[in-house]
Order: sequence, then structure tokens, then C-alpha cells
Amino acid sequence: MTYQKRMTFWVLLDSLIVLSAIYVSYFILHPQLQIFTSKVLLVTSITLLISHHLFASIYKLYNKAWEYASVGELVAIVKAVTWSVLMTAIFQQVIIGDIYFRALIMTWMLHVILIGGSRFSWRIYRDRYIKPQPNLSRALIVGAGAAGTMLVKQLKNNRDTGILPVAFIDDNPTKYKLQIYGIPVVGNSQTISNTVEKLRIDKIIIAIPSLSKEEMQKIFDECAKTKAKTVKMPRIEDIMLGKLSVNQFRDVQVEDLLGREPVELDIESISKTIKGKTILVTGAGGSIGSEISRQICKFQPSKILLLGHGENSIYQIDMELKNQYKDEIEIIPVIADIQDRERIFETMDRYKPHVIYHAAAHKHVPLMEYNPKEAVKNNILGTRNVAEAADTFSVDTFVMISSDKAVNPTNVMGSTKRIAEMVVQQLDQHSKTKFVAVRFGNVLGSRGSVIPLFKKQIQIGGPVTVTHPDMTRYFMTIPEASRLVLQAGSLAEGGEVFVLDMGEPVKIVDLAKNLIQLSGYTIEEIGIQYTGIRPGEKMYEELLGDKEIHKQAVFPKIFIGKAVLDQENEVQYLIEQFSRMNSKEIREFVLNVANKRKNNILSIVK
Repeated sequence: MTYQKRMTFWVLLDSLIVLSAIYVSYFILHPQLQIFTSKVLLVTSITLLISHHLFASIYKLYNKAWEYASVGELVAIVKAVTWSVLMTAIFQQVIIGDIYFRALIMTWMLHVILIGGSRFSWRIYRDRYIKPQPNLSRALIVGAGAAGTMLVKQLKNNRDTGILPVAFIDDNPTKYKLQIYGIPVVGNSQTISNTVEKLRIDKIIIAIPSLSKEEMQKIFDECAKTKAKTVKMPRIEDIMLGKLSVNQFRDVQVEDLLGREPVELDIESISKTIKGKTILVTGAGGSIGSEISRQICKFQPSKILLLGHGENSIYQIDMELKNQYKDEIEIIPVIADIQDRERIFETMDRYKPHVIYHAAAHKHVPLMEYNPKEAVKNNILGTRNVAEAADTFSVDTFVMISSDKAVNPTNVMGSTKRIAEMVVQQLDQHSKTKFVAVRFGNVLGSRGSVIPLFKKQIQIGGPVTVTHPDMTRYFMTIPEASRLVLQAGSLAEGGEVFVLDMGEPVKIVDLAKNLIQLSGYTIEEIGIQYTGIRPGEKMYEELLGDKEIHKQAVFPKIFIGKAVLDQENEVQYLIEQFSRMNSKEIREFVLNVANKRKNNILSIVK
């Protein structure tokens, strides 16, 4: 029905109700009160009719979609009817000289009942008697709070979603057995598996945006016991800002379960470091570098240099940021290899950045075990090139991205990262530039990390390969790692190693199990195969060595360590002589330097 037809229908229906109501009141009251005359009826009916349409227009009774009517619409009807009756009473007093209160009260009641009934009858019929389509997915809503009730209202009003809400689950005992929009609260989170089986649930929707990671893990563990698909509703902020609709669900991701609670940042100090400045990000096309670049742009630098040697990855982040910030920030892609000392110095001389975030590195442990010379060239010599260029051209702050594998390293990658830390710490001792390093654990979803590997293995039917059942690692999300880097830059005084309090380490096998279940399979269907610890791997990782630990955090959940520097000569020797060493000698040398084993170093040098 078009808008004009709908409006005409409601105007005619309301006119009929208004005129009928006053005559019904007349017939009801006439035997007791001989008060009505033709003049009274004419004045009252005309005034009621005109005033009703006036206030119905003011309160937009003819513009509402009554199939979605609720309490708000009922209030609008009451207001319109009340004002129209009051207007009629005034006209009766002015024209007739009297107000017929009993008749007007009865008319008011009839108007509310008949007009309200005409509007809500379709809503009631639609909700109660139009049968849901048989192919609708039966959904269990976890969370009967504001988000959950908003979700159920949307799902009930929009059958096109293909989802039929059947019941609520909520841990608040006061809500148990209550009904919200006709949907019962049937139990708490511990009853999820029984409820799914009893009510033949196809889909579980988690509708608690404020859920902590720990609580999310507990609820997901219960959902994983069922065969129902588990999804999350969007964040309330995204719904309110119009980014997503209520029924745009997403799958539960491993970041929801293993990610940590976000650290609140000192936005003001970060803004002072970045806003209006020229910022250089090396390795800007990588997982961490690209996210650091995204976070930096939120603080409105005047320029951002996206430096990397992979043209495709730099092209992608360049296009992404230019599409979003083309009128606000000058974005400059720089294709360069940090091992090319001349190119790095040329770039630094041309653009004179204020802050450098050095994210370019080789990071894959097994690959670097086979290619130790490349690890040294990129992680040590490349870092030295960028750091010395920063010193030469008086960059204010240099932030190096390091790794938890730099602590008591047992592999080439970790050793080269620790030596790279030594390089920048040595420079910090005599430079005006503030040199700092930031350490964090494994990053969820970064290129080459365990999660993409597990996902591929699951896609082909398994098994998922895990090196050892007791292997543990620290995990954090890419955005959190990137924000930590920015915060470290704002806190830098020079020479520090910043470390995020990453909570408890996670067993890799638990990560594998979660991913299998999130993908809709059972562990038995996919299987887990243990392959043994690879060369250079440790059973667990550390974030600070025993001599580096400062127990007091310099910022909530951010710790600082002053690494001891007593290997300067050995580091210098490595830089000067590594090209003459073979792979075995390089591997032994970097491990000994990183672990401060001087006797072994001297034997290799001799």
C-alpha cells in the first residue's frame, strides 16, 4: 500500500471512529441525562473531528508503521486523543456555555480503545497468528539485557533475517522464567547444552557486548558442547553509529577467546608525539607495520612514510589509508630495503621524520634457523642502518619492534632480535635520539603465525599439527600490539625495553582446539597431531630476563626493563666480520652474544 493510500485509509477510519464515538456516548447517556441537542451534537462532533486530525498530524499517527507498534505508539495515541477532547471541551464552553464532562470522558475512552485497537490489531494478528516459515533457524539468545532485548525485537519484527528467537539464557537469577517480548528466559549459561537439545536450537547468538575475555571463554566452552552454530551480535557502538545493524552477526573468533582485555591508553601523550609530525614506519606492509600505520593516522600526523621492500603490500596499505585520509594526511609510499644503507639515509635526509617505528624484520623461527646470515643482515644490519640514520638526522624517537623470543634466546631469530636491541641501546648512550624497544608475544592472526596455519589445516580436513602438548606462548591481538608500540613511543626517555603485561600464557593445543570448534567441527573430526619441537624452539617464552625486571609498571599493564649492556665489542665484531663466517659460525656466535656467553664467543672469534 502506498503512503497516500495508507494515509487516506487511516484518516477515513479515524473520522468514522470519532463521529461514531460521540453518538455512542449520546445513546449511552441519553436515558439518564436529557442534555443533548442538535446544536450540542453538531458543535461537539465537528470540533472533535477537526481537533483529532490536527493532533493526529502533530503526533504523526498517520506516518507510523503500525505493524511494529509498541508502547511509544500507544502513548502518541493517548496524547492526540486527550488534546482533541480538551480542545472540544473548550469549544463547548465558548459556544454552548457548558462542558459535558461525562460525555467527553466516555468519548475519550472510546477513542483510545477504538483508535488504539485499530492500530494494534494488525500487530497482534501478525505476531500471534501468522505462522513463522518452517525454514527459520531457531535461535537461543545468550544475554537478556539491553542488547539481547534489542536483538529479539529486531528479529521478531523482521522475519527476512531467517532467524526465529526461541529463548533467552541469562546468568541473572532475577530474570529466570520471565518473558521478554514473549520470549522466555529459560536458564543460565551452564544450561546452554541442555537447552539447545531440548528446544532444537540451530544457532546460538551471544548478545552481551560487555563480556570479558574470560567470561566469553566460559560461555563458548558451553556452546562448544553443542552442534549449534555460535555467533556474536555487533557492538552497541557500531549499531548506534550506523556501521552495522543489530542482525549483522559475526562468527566468534579466536581473538574473542584468547585476546586480552584492552589496555587504556594515554591518548593525550600519544597525540603529542604524533599529531602534526612526520612519521616513518618501516615494514609498513606487514601485519604489525600496517596496523601501526592505521593507528598512527588516527592521531593526525602531517605526513606518514610507509616504507617496505614488498611493493604489493605497500601498495595495499597506501591505497587503504589514502582512501580514508586523503584530504587530511600526506601519505608517502617508500619502496626500500632496510639493508640498503644508502637508500635509507637518502630517505631520512629527504623527509626528516620526527618519529620512527621500526617494524621491518625477519620473524619466522624455523626459517631463520636455516638462513642465519639473512637473519643477521635484516634484523641486525638493517636495524643498525635505520637507527644510525635516525641518529644522523636527529630523529626525536626511534621505537624498535622486538619479541619475547629475544629473552634467553635459543634460536637465531630471537638472538638477532636481542642483538638488534643492543645496537639501538648502544646508540642511545651517545645520541640525542631516544632509542627504545618494545617486546610482545605472538600476535594473533599475523602473517605466518600459527592461526592461519591451523585454519588451512582445518579447511583440508586436518589434522592440526602441534609441536608439543605442553608448548605455551603469550598472545595478543594486532591492534593491541600496535597501540602498545605507540604508547611506548610517548613514554620513551631512551634505552628502555617496554613490555606488556600479557597475562597468562596459552597452551598451543588449547588454541588449536578452540579453532577447530569455532570452525564448526569436533576435535575428533579434525584431529590433533603432535610433531615434536622444531629446531630453535623453546617450550615457553619469557618477556623479561631476571636482571631486566622492574616490578613497578610505568603505565597500567606496561612494564619497563633496563637491559644490561656488556657485549658491545662482540656486537661490533659480528657486524664487521659476519660476512666472513659460515652459517654454523653465525648461528653459534649470535646465540652466544645474545646469551652473554663470553668464553664460547672468544673461542669462535679465535
